[in-house]
Amino acid sequence: MSESLRPPGETPPVEGSTAEAHHERPDGGIWEHPRALLVLIVIGCVLVAGFFLVRVITL
Repeated sequence: MSESLRPPGETPPVEGSTAEAHHERPDGGIWEHPRALLVLIVIGCVLVAGFFLVRVITL
């Protein structure tokens, strides 16, 4: 006897799969707030540039 057709959007039964589903990593981390990371990078650049500017002025 053949299986009846399933409605669209409904998944058929799985055959022979013994693997468990992969768990997705939770969202977030450092990439959740890219503007904050960008601000930290800009602040670091300004500090380094300020250091060299002070060195040039005090020569």
